[in-house]
Amino acid sequence: MTSTSSPLSSPSSPSSLLPYGWDEDWADAFAPYAAEGLLPGRVLRVDRGQCDVATDGDVLRADTAFVTPHDPMRVVCTGDWVAVEPGGSPRYVRAYLPRRTAFVRSTSSKRSEGQILAANVDHAVIAVSLGVELDLGRIERFLALAWESGAQPVVVLTKADLVPDAVTLSYLAQDVETTAPGVPVLTVSAERREGLDVLAAVVSGGTSVLLGQSGAGKSTLANALLGDDVMDVQATRDVDGKGRHTTTTRNLLVLPGGSVLIDTPGLRGVGLWDAETGVGQVFAEIEELAEDCRFHDCAHESEPGCAVLAAIDAGELPARRLESYRKLKRENQRIVAKTDARVRAELRRDWKRKGAMGRAAMEAKRGRLR
Repeated sequence: MTSTSSPLSSPSSPSSLLPYGWDEDWADAFAPYAAEGLLPGRVLRVDRGQCDVATDGDVLRADTAFVTPHDPMRVVCTGDWVAVEPGGSPRYVRAYLPRRTAFVRSTSSKRSEGQILAANVDHAVIAVSLGVELDLGRIERFLALAWESGAQPVVVLTKADLVPDAVTLSYLAQDVETTAPGVPVLTVSAERREGLDVLAAVVSGGTSVLLGQSGAGKSTLANALLGDDVMDVQATRDVDGKGRHTTTTRNLLVLPGGSVLIDTPGLRGVGLWDAETGVGQVFAEIEELAEDCRFHDCAHESEPGCAVLAAIDAGELPARRLESYRKLKRENQRIVAKTDARVRAELRRDWKRKGAMGRAAMEAKRGRLR
């Protein structure tokens, strides 16, 4: 009698990878590489062209140069599932499996490139410190990238112990909830271990990436979830609440409950990268209102019959939300236009139309003054 084994128990699918998120779909995707004698593994961290890979009961050091080293969107990154050579010096990553999700931002360079920060993520945990004034626009920016990645965003308001007044804390949470429709907003104090059980439950059973500025308390939050002081923690400056980069690389860590956490360095810049869908999801109420505008191409500036402006006049929509929406839409259009000729042409036509409207308004004004 011939015995059969499931993908999870086959030699190419070691059970030691289950805590890292290995499943039957990953096993199926890896099958062609298993036939070549390569090992499956998940990337724990990447630095200087090399990476640490968790394989069957061991962590290997491998070179990533074989996998398109000059394209920021195609390099190996933390969270990737990869095919690694079983031996050799140096040992190489031969390929990475197709990504289910990817958190991408634009680079700070002038080359209009995307930079992938983490792959195969189920939850994007956006850490926001309550030790400084809330920057709602930055939260919206993080949310747009999170939605675009395919992950479920979660906003965590850290350092809740610095807001002793319960009413004030409630108002701050409400402000963020208005900014993040459809997104869980949790208040957490790692110092007092308050709210951690709720966060652990929300991100259980998958991979989460921890995002935020330096000083947002990401490493403290990671340690609290891990139940151990694995990540170094540095004090933030009293003057502005900012901290130095405690985390300098993206690290994948297995949590006690079986989930996976990717900790990231503090992000100073969070540029959009082709995030039209994400922006639309963050500002879903504006796009829903826009469906009732008189003109289908309404810019929500001064057009008659604009449902968005009417909602602002009625106090149903904060004017700040519309300004933020416009800003992120413009930024995303500029990014896309650098690589898409059709979008560039549409932007040029829009600029010409607005220029002509402005000139016509000036001519009409001069005529009235004569």
